[in-house]
This record gives sequence, structure tokens and C-alpha cells, in this order.
Amino acid sequence: MSSDSRVVIVGAGHGAGQAAASLRQEGFEGAIDVYGDEPHPPYQRPPLSKAYLSGEQGVEKVYLRPAAFYDSKDIGMHTGVRVESIDPAARTITSSEGSATWDHLILATGTRPRLLPIPGADLAGVHYLRTIADVDGIRAELSGDTRLVIVGGGYIGLEVAAVALTVGANVTVLEMEDRILQRVTTPQMSAFYHQLHSGRGVDIRVNTAASRFEGTGTVSGVVCGNETLAADMVVVGIGVLPNVELAEAAGISCDNGIVVDERCLTNVPNVYAIGDCCNHPNPILGRRLRLESVPNAMEQARVCAANIAGKDKTYASVPWFWSDQYELKLQMLGFSADGEDSVLRGDMAANEFAVFHMSDGKVVAVDAVNCPREFMAAKQMYGKAVDPAKLADPSVEMKELL
Repeated sequence: MSSDSRVVIVGAGHGAGQAAASLRQEGFEGAIDVYGDEPHPPYQRPPLSKAYLSGEQGVEKVYLRPAAFYDSKDIGMHTGVRVESIDPAARTITSSEGSATWDHLILATGTRPRLLPIPGADLAGVHYLRTIADVDGIRAELSGDTRLVIVGGGYIGLEVAAVALTVGANVTVLEMEDRILQRVTTPQMSAFYHQLHSGRGVDIRVNTAASRFEGTGTVSGVVCGNETLAADMVVVGIGVLPNVELAEAAGISCDNGIVVDERCLTNVPNVYAIGDCCNHPNPILGRRLRLESVPNAMEQARVCAANIAGKDKTYASVPWFWSDQYELKLQMLGFSADGEDSVLRGDMAANEFAVFHMSDGKVVAVDAVNCPREFMAAKQMYGKAVDPAKLADPSVEMKELL
């Protein structure tokens, strides 16, 4: 790869930071420029709703790598700079800094929170959680006597609930579906987490939608049907939308994300997309999907960097995720919806168990709570036939099942 070649990375999240580092690891000697509209180098988003919100981690701990790393690797970091347009024919981008050329372009534009379009949504005290600045705003208002209403019973909402309850806040979670975590897990796991949170003091209300936020300047209540819940603060967590507008305007194919092939290439030559913003084929699952997942973004960044450096690498990974709530670590592999049957190993009442999801006698997913050994074994078991009786028996070592 010529040393006068230039890679421009749009976005400064997990995938962008890893792509820049991986390019250097792959021996790429040309210029690398990373553009992010936040005033921070690439940072980790998962800790924002967990250790950063609780104050256990400072901002420096959230950064993917120290800022000095990028200087040492001659990586140009353009923080606080918004890319406004892409011209694939001229191979340029236009940003708030001006115009810049590229030989290879990586789109790592991520996602943004889905907004709740109801009256009062613009009141002070109504928050979304996506950035460091978002969490700084929440932390500034959260205290032991805060009446917090969380709209959305997904992982973000429940992680915020756990932290807020720990500092003594009064927490209510509103979920419009008939169970929390309905889009992402089984009724069994939804029931487990419902009981976990309600047992700690969180008021969880399912089949309940917020229709209006009330207040004069600052939110003071959330209207749900005929009831108004008092609220000093609201956190809305109802999902995200992929940031595809730049790509669409440039004629890059998009469909629930920026469409890429197995090498992370878009339909435009030398333009790649990685991470939460891209719709990619997964040969292991046998379908296309868009994943909101740090491991996915990291692996796609490595694939992309290798291909830019002249290698031929394709993406093929089993998706995995995690969530920290209270002292429980949930680790998930694959998608439970792909399973037809499930096998429980361990004790749900003791908050230490793994649910293996099976299809045609093969492991296709696992939900492991405080069971890292089972989770790691499941990575090796994925797609393989396992005896359900032995899998359910804790006296049988996981290594025997492998």
C-alpha cells in the first residue's frame, strides 16, 4: 500500500478507533484521519450507562485508547468536527473544517437515539443516553431523592434503573409492550429481570406508554393514560436509528443501515462501512442483519483495515453482547429467537445460571448470568450438537461437553 494513500474515517466511536489502530497494525503507512463531531477521542459507549454513570469510571477510563496513542501512530484526530457531505466521484469529504481528499473512506457513523415525539419532550430534565455529554447531564441531576421515570424497558433503561436505584433514587420504568426486554430475549429472561428489578424496589409498569410530559420549563410529571407520575427527571431509551444520511446523500446503498458485503465494502468502490450503522451478511447465521454490538464493530474494523492494507479478509463472527445490572453480568451469544427449545443450567434463584437455546439439537444461543465459564464454552459449542441432559447437569464439567 502506497505511503501517500489516505484513509478517512467518518465517526469516532469504537469501530473508528479500532479501524485506525488496526490499519497501523496491518502495516498501512499512509495518512489516517478520523472525524468525530464530539470533543473526545474514540470512546467506549457501554460503560456510559453503567460504570461511568455511577461514577466508578472517570472519562479517561472510558476512552478506547489514550489520546497520546493517536499522536504516536500519526493518526489525525479531528474532534468536534462534523462531516457534512461525501463526494464519491471526487473522493472528498466536506466538513466544518473544510474539504479533505481520501483514497479509502470508512463510514463508522453509528446510531442516534430514537426520539419520543410527544408533548413536553423538549422540557429540561428529559434526557436521552448516547454520549458522554448525555450522561454528564443525567449525573448532574441524579441524586438520592430524585423521582426518575425511565421510558423504555430495554437494556439501556434497565442499566440506568440499576445505577439510579443504587444511589437511592425513586425509579419507575414504563414499557409499552407486555414485558420488558421483549424485542431482545425470551419470556423466561424477561420475567427474571422483571423480578430482579422489582425486588430491588423499581416500579416496573408494562403495557404502559407515556403520552405527555408535563412541567413549566422543567419536567415535573409523566402522563400515562389517566395517571400522572411525578417526575424530577426522565430518561428515554426506546431504541436507536442508524446514521445513514451522509451515505444516502452520496448514493451509497442503504437498507436498515449502510449495505455492505462480506468485506465491509459498500456499493461504491473504496467506501467501507462498519459497526452499528451497517447492514452486513453473516455467513454463520445465513442472513443479513444490523447489529448494535461492540464486538461486531471491533471485528468489522479489523476486517476493513486488513482489506485496505491489501489483504483479503471476510467477516464471519457469532454475535455476542453483554449487560451489567447491579452485581449481575449478563453475557449473550447468538439470538435466543433462533432456538426452538431451551436448557437451563444452574440456579435462577441464586442469580447464577445459563440458558442454552437449541435448534435441531444444536446450540444456537446462550443467555448466561454470572456464568462466564458457560458463556465461553458456548462460543465453542455454537452450531454443534450437545446432549441436553448433560448440558443441564452442573455436575458435568463444561469441558466434557466440548
